[in-house]
Amino acid sequence: MRRTRSAGRRLSVRVACASTMVACVLAIGSAAPAGAVPMPEMPTPLADHFYVAPGNLDSHKPGDVLKSRNMPDPLGLIGVKATQLQFRSTDSTGHPIAAVATILVPPNHKPDGPVLSYGAIINSLGLECAPSHTMFDNIPDRDDAVTVGMNLPLQMGWAVVIADHLGPRSAYGAARLGGQITLDSIRAAQSYEPLHLDHSKVGLTGYSGGGMAAAWAAALAPTYAPELPIVGAAIGGVPMNLQTMADVLGRNAHPAFGLAFAAAIGLEREYPDMLPMQAALNADGRKLRHAINNACTRDLLIMGAGQSAPRLANDFSLFDAPNTHKILAENSLEKYDGKPNVPVFEWHSPTDVLIPVDAINVTMKRWRAQGVSVNQMATPSPDHLSAAVIGMPQAIQFLSQHMG
Repeated sequence: MRRTRSAGRRLSVRVACASTMVACVLAIGSAAPAGAVPMPEMPTPLADHFYVAPGNLDSHKPGDVLKSRNMPDPLGLIGVKATQLQFRSTDSTGHPIAAVATILVPPNHKPDGPVLSYGAIINSLGLECAPSHTMFDNIPDRDDAVTVGMNLPLQMGWAVVIADHLGPRSAYGAARLGGQITLDSIRAAQSYEPLHLDHSKVGLTGYSGGGMAAAWAAALAPTYAPELPIVGAAIGGVPMNLQTMADVLGRNAHPAFGLAFAAAIGLEREYPDMLPMQAALNADGRKLRHAINNACTRDLLIMGAGQSAPRLANDFSLFDAPNTHKILAENSLEKYDGKPNVPVFEWHSPTDVLIPVDAINVTMKRWRAQGVSVNQMATPSPDHLSAAVIGMPQAIQFLSQHMG
C-alpha cells in the first residue's frame, strides 16, 4: 500500500484529537442578538461540477442517485473499480441535500456479494478534505488515510462504500447527519444497477469520528432506512456524549484546539439559527475562523495550536443556552432513544482519556436492555490510537460472520 507511514501519521493526528471536537461549542458564544442571525461562513464550493446539487432535490427520495462517474484506482489500491455517486440525502433539520460517496469494488467481488459501509475519519472544514477527493488527489497533507485498512475487506471480495459523511457544508461534529448520509449512501449504491449490489448484505464499521457516523447509521436504520439489509455494525472509539466531552475539557489552551474550534464551526453551519457563534467571536476569533474555513486536519491543528476560547470570544453565555444543549443532545447517541436492530461489536481502550468511556458503557448497557446483541471488547492498549489498530481485524471478523 502506498504512503503507509505518512498516512498512518496523519491518522494518528485525527484519532488522537477526537475528544476536543466539541469543547468550543460550549466554550464560545453568546445569546443570539435581536433580529436576524448572521449566516456562518460556508466552505468554498468545489470547482468540480459533479458536486453541484441539481435544482430539483425536492422531487427525489433519500438515496436516489443524482449523478454517477467512474474514477481511477484510489491511492494505494490497484485493480479496484471505483465509482462515485451523488445522491439525495437529508440534513440535520430535515432539508434535502446532495451528498457524495465512493464505492470500491474489487475484481473478485461477486454480484450481490457483501458490502462494507466504512465510516472514514474526517476532521475538516474544507470540502476538498473529504474522502471522495483525498483518495485520488495525491496532494500531501490532506486527510488521505482513508484507504488504510481497506485492503483486507477488498481482498475478501467485499465492496466498500465510503460516504463523505460531513455533507455538502462539511459540518464537522454533526454526528446524526453522518448517520443519515451513511444510510443514504448505501441506498444509492444498492440502487445503482452497474454495481450489482441490490441484494447484497451490508455491514457497518468505523472508528472515532467515522465510528460516530457508523453507530448513528446503525441506530437510525430501523426508522430512517428500515428496508436496508444491514446485518451488523462494528464500531470503535465512538464519542457517544458530546455534552460530557465538552464539560470535561473546559476552556484552557490546548494543542488540538483547532479541531475543537472547527467542530463548533461545523455545528454552526448545520444549525445556523440555533448556534449563533458568529456573533460571539472577537476580532481574533473571526480571523482564525476565516483562516481555517477550508482547512484539513493538519492546518486546523497548526493554526489552532495553543489557542483557547477566552482568547477568541466576547463572552461564554452559550455555555448555558438551551439550544446549545439541545444540539449536543441531538448528536449524542447516549441521549438517543432509538437502537440498532442488528448485532453490534463495540471496541475501545478502557483507559482512553480522549473520549467519555462511561458514555459508551451506558449506551451499550441500554442497547442490551432493549434487546440488542452487543459484544464489547476492551482492547489491551492504553490509548485511543492503538485501540483503533488492534480492534479493526476483530471488527471485520465479526462482520464476516453475519455477511455470509
